[in-house]
Amino acid sequence: MNNPESEQEIIEHKVRRAAGLSALRKIGVIVAEEQQADADKAKTLRWFVRYGWLVLTGGALLLAYLMGVI
Repeated sequence: MNNPESEQEIIEHKVRRAAGLSALRKIGVIVAEEQQADADKAKTLRWFVRYGWLVLTGGALLLAYLMGVI
């Protein structure tokens, strides 16, 4: 028959393995969230690089118009 200590060791090993897998899943979720946040920031930055000059030019023209320069 199996040794009770070896059964206990097997159970402890399974518990440690389950806890480790759970921790890895949680870490994976955190990393995925951070990567998504970084991707969103990069998308916003790309938008400003592409269209920001148009917004600045339009704002400058509007300000000049309101001041009566144009």
